[in-house]
Amino acid sequence: MTPAQSKTASKMSSVKAACDKAPAGSKKDAALKHFQAAEKASTARDDARANKELDAATRALA
Repeated sequence: MTPAQSKTASKMSSVKAACDKAPAGSKKDAALKHFQAAEKASTARDDARANKELDAATRALA
């Protein structure tokens, strides 16, 4: 695992935990959509896209 992949995996764990703790509602739904897109990007080994989606998920929860 490269350092970039490790950083992305760590970020995914953090964002997933934040999504799980968030109260139900439109913000959580939007964040989960971005998180799912990040998972797909990570599976495709597109770390840049995965990080972009994780950032969007974090903003959606704010």
